[in-house]
Amino acid sequence: MTGSADSPGTLVLAGTPIGDVADAPPRLAAELESADVVAAEDTRRLRRLTQALGVQVGGRVVSYFEGNETARTPELVDALVGGARVLLVTDAGMPSVSDPGYRLVAAAVERDIKVTAVPGPSAVLTALALSGLPVDRFCFEGFLPRKAGERLSRLKEVADDRRTLVYFEAPHRIDDTLAAMAEAFGDERRAAVCRELTKTYEEVKRGSLKELAEWAADGVRGEITVVVEGAPEKSPGELGPDELVRRVRVREEAGERRKEAIAAVAAEAGVPKREVFDAVVAAKKTSQLGSARP
Repeated sequence: MTGSADSPGTLVLAGTPIGDVADAPPRLAAELESADVVAAEDTRRLRRLTQALGVQVGGRVVSYFEGNETARTPELVDALVGGARVLLVTDAGMPSVSDPGYRLVAAAVERDIKVTAVPGPSAVLTALALSGLPVDRFCFEGFLPRKAGERLSRLKEVADDRRTLVYFEAPHRIDDTLAAMAEAFGDERRAAVCRELTKTYEEVKRGSLKELAEWAADGVRGEITVVVEGAPEKSPGELGPDELVRRVRVREEAGERRKEAIAAVAAEAGVPKREVFDAVVAAKKTSQLGSARP
C-alpha cells in the first residue's frame, strides 16, 4: 500500500472516456497501474478499457455499482484508512455524476481522507458546449422520473429557471420526455438532443421542443443527453393573467398552499398580490384551478 494506518490513503475519482477511448486522460493509465484498489462500476468494461490503453491493473479490482454501493463503501473506507490508494472508475465520464461515487466520497470526507480526481470526459459539459445554447449558467438535472406524472411535475418545478438545463435520458423514453418538456416549458423553447457523443454515430439535433419531440417519435438510439434553453427573462408586470395562474398552479402542485403561492408569484412578477388573486379567481370560474378557495 502507498500509505499506512498513521498516514491514510487517497481516494482518486477518475474520468473515463464517454465514447472514444483516445479521450482517456494521460494520468488514467498511471493511476490504473499504481492504485492499491480499483473500484469499477463494471469490471468487464474496465478490462476492455485497460486492454485498449495497453496497461495492467496493479492492485486488487472490486466491483462498485448501484446494487452494492451501500454495502461496499465501508470496505473501501477501511482500505483508505489503512493507507490504500483507491481508484474509482465508472462506465463512462466522471464518478458521482449520475454514477456511483457520492456515498464513497461523502464517507471519505467524513473520515478526513484525501479525495482527488483525474479530470476526464463529461457528457454533461460536452453536450452543453455543443448545444449552441447559453453556457454561462446551467443546472444539471440528471435523469427524470420514469412515471409520466412525476416527470411532468419535476419539469414544471424548473419551468421558470433561467439557467440552461441538462438532462440524461434513455433512448426508449426520449420521445415521451421531449413531449413532456414541450408541455412544461412551451413548444418553442429551444433545445438540443446530443446522442452517442464522441462515438462513430455522434449526432446533435437542435430545434424547438415541439420539433424535437416530433423527430424523436420515430425512435432514437444511443446514449442521450438533452440540453434545454432556460426560461426567457420577463420584466416586472409583463406577465399576463394566464402566466400568473400557471405559476400559481406549479407552486401548488409542488405542495405550497394557494395563499403562499399567490404571494410568492406576486413577489417574483413584481405585481400586487391582488392582481394575482384576481387572475386565480377568474381562472377558477373557468375551472382551470378547481374548486378550492384561494
